[in-house]
Amino acid sequence: MEKENLILISNHKNWVEQAAKDQLAGVSRLPGVVKTVGLPDLHPGKTPVGMAVLSQGLFYPHLIGNDIGCGMSLFSTGVRRGRFKVERCVTRLNSIRELSDIPSGNPYGEECPIRDFGTIGSGNHFAEFQCLENAPDPEMAQALGLMDGQVFLLVHSGSRGYGQDILSRFYNPGGIREDSEQALAYRSEHDRALLWADRNRLAVAEKLLDYLGVDDTVVPVVQSCHNYVERRPEGWLHRKGSVSTKQGPLVIPGSRGSLTYVCMPGEDTAFSLDSVSHGAGRKWARSICKSRIDQKYDRNSIRSTKYKSHVVCHDTNLLFAEAPEAYKNVEQVIDSLLEYGLIRVVATLRPLITFKG
Repeated sequence: MEKENLILISNHKNWVEQAAKDQLAGVSRLPGVVKTVGLPDLHPGKTPVGMAVLSQGLFYPHLIGNDIGCGMSLFSTGVRRGRFKVERCVTRLNSIRELSDIPSGNPYGEECPIRDFGTIGSGNHFAEFQCLENAPDPEMAQALGLMDGQVFLLVHSGSRGYGQDILSRFYNPGGIREDSEQALAYRSEHDRALLWADRNRLAVAEKLLDYLGVDDTVVPVVQSCHNYVERRPEGWLHRKGSVSTKQGPLVIPGSRGSLTYVCMPGEDTAFSLDSVSHGAGRKWARSICKSRIDQKYDRNSIRSTKYKSHVVCHDTNLLFAEAPEAYKNVEQVIDSLLEYGLIRVVATLRPLITFKG
């Protein structure tokens, strides 16, 4: 699937469903779009997820969607693996249904309106405690602070109801002219949502550690956003489920039952619009997951993984909708990116506890 302005980055081992390819082709035909790139984790949604789109003269808020600023933040917790009592933490987390059950303030006031501040959200959002599994690039891993025996926390969340509110007011399938008052207003709120989402991930990490009583200091290791639009000299670059290669190290998780990859960008990523995958990408629609694997799990086994990690989630439907089987093989996504020279793997992280809610 390659035309002058339409590229799909994948290989023969990495499955991409036809519906996603069709959606991507539709995006490439929008007025003003000059290049569209599908990444190995491409899958269908309201708009295709796992893509980067360059347009000129106008931009499209609906390509970014309602979760403006959604991204991944990997934190070092300062907690030694030997002192991290997994069973105790699981018991403690099981006593709440969602993070909104833990009271917290908002130190940013009107700069970041409260609107669900300090919460993760539903769907594929999560907070996951992890430890180092392997370090193919030990020097870079050490430089990033990815040390053996440490506990890390990966938070995947976005702008929650704030982003939805913005999209509802600026939704326009015909796009927004770059020199219009509407464009200026959208960009102002869009940038505010980016800030909100970034601060919210930090608030989630601090709240979790404080609630578990293991530490109250977190240090960002990797921060990457994958839903936003940016102004570039050549036009407007939309990212929907794709991560910039121009902002240093990045993190690519799979499902709750797979490893997370910490990577450095390749040297030449211009052909992919300087973008790489943000995760494994869905394989199944959420509506069919439970019927396909209901007989495979009981109430306990659905809350554990092949890595003997624990999953804390009180929503049974969400447990099945986000099961590892619902996602593509992250190793195949990584292999595709490696084949195209878009990344090099620094380290892999193994899950200990995945919290959803």
